[in-house]
Amino acid sequence: MAKITKQSDNFSKWYTDVILDADLADYGPVKGTMVVKPYGFSLWTNIRDSLNKMIEDSGHDNAYFPLFIPKSFLEKEAKHVEGFAKECAVVTHSKLISEEGSLTVDPESKLEEEIIVRPTSETIIWHMFKKWITSYRDLPLKVNQWANVVRWEMRTRLFLRTSEFLWQEGHTAHATKEEAMKETLEIVEIYRTLFEDYLAIPTIIGRKSNLERFAGADETFSIETMMRDKKALQAGTSHYLGTNFGSAFDVKFQSKDNKEHPVYATSWGVSTRMVGALIMVHGDDKGLKIPPKIAPTQVVIVPINPKKENSEEFSSFVMKVEKKLTHLDIRTHIDDLDESPGFKFNKWELKGVPIRIEIGLKEFDNMEVTVCRRDNSEKYQIQIDKIDEISTILQSIQDNLFNDAKTFMDNNTCTVSSFADFTDTLSKNNQFIKAYWDGTDETELKIKEKTKATIRCIVEDNEDSSNKCIFSGETAKHLVVFAKAY
Repeated sequence: MAKITKQSDNFSKWYTDVILDADLADYGPVKGTMVVKPYGFSLWTNIRDSLNKMIEDSGHDNAYFPLFIPKSFLEKEAKHVEGFAKECAVVTHSKLISEEGSLTVDPESKLEEEIIVRPTSETIIWHMFKKWITSYRDLPLKVNQWANVVRWEMRTRLFLRTSEFLWQEGHTAHATKEEAMKETLEIVEIYRTLFEDYLAIPTIIGRKSNLERFAGADETFSIETMMRDKKALQAGTSHYLGTNFGSAFDVKFQSKDNKEHPVYATSWGVSTRMVGALIMVHGDDKGLKIPPKIAPTQVVIVPINPKKENSEEFSSFVMKVEKKLTHLDIRTHIDDLDESPGFKFNKWELKGVPIRIEIGLKEFDNMEVTVCRRDNSEKYQIQIDKIDEISTILQSIQDNLFNDAKTFMDNNTCTVSSFADFTDTLSKNNQFIKAYWDGTDETELKIKEKTKATIRCIVEDNEDSSNKCIFSGETAKHLVVFAKAY
């Protein structure tokens, strides 16, 4: 088993080592693409299923929309096309032909209109909404889809930024601005629950600045998380789109009094980027630490009986332990491969399994198991008739991972009142910095140019005229969080 790079030596290299060595993913043959391996896909599936239940329980229905979008659709919403134009993969022909043993594009198959490979689905969904919405009885319309999208990224990193990735994207239509804004904020809370209760990742949530807002949105709310190198990762977004897309696609509804009204919209999404966040928030020099609620394997059992003593009775005891755990709805795996115990211990620590149970001849004789926690390396014995305590231990691990990450984020978040303190903090400790900002694009751009730090989100609107912008000295409009980010 390859030795992974230490976080302190090279955090970026550590991150890639963990993904590859823990069998989460591998590089695809096309630059910027990613193959999600079975272990990584099982992790993604558990996250997906947890979120999907919350989405469905909140009144949304799953649907699926085409991967291919006519170019003219993107042109209908000016800010949207401007935001995505540089990332689009474009289909121009529909056929290949063989010439002298090699394939080439058939010039006769040129499409009348180029097709965009889905970078996001607002345009095609609002094209369909126009067909489906005519009356107030059709509203609200709330759909979600699980899909892949393509954004032709120049600089890629596994899970964090790839040319193709998996995500969910929700799209809703409402009769009023108030309804749409309520939806936008309710989704933020669903995402907060996902991150904090399932992924054990603490969040900072707020509005995006004008420069950081989603292309085509009136407001964007983001879920910001702190990685172990103290950089920020935007882990999810929820957008209030106003009537921008409804107007672009001429979607209107007839009210009870037979008057035509515009339709208000939202869109929101999280992606496989969440897996990247999970790795960088919880991982250590041994590899992954996966929160029990979304771990593909919650408990791995490692039998240790190299001389095969009492072989049949010993195996029966191991199976009895596995059966008891399965009856507790605990996802359990027995590692009975012909490898040394030390190799297995390292392997499952790397994969981040929350609990390892060791069963040797001593445990067999004493009718007990040895429990090893991945979160804090504690090790102790439990009698087999008290094996249901494993459920409590799993919850303890879940809570401990969140509390550890929350303490780390709190200890590395500070407030400054001058630009000198701002730059000094970034250069020495690279923290999340709360500071007042005058609300102008100009100031935001200058701070980014001088420090490479960006406004992650607006956490408060300022009502005290004595609070001044750290850069311009003008009266502040907002309290914001600055950070260097992925």
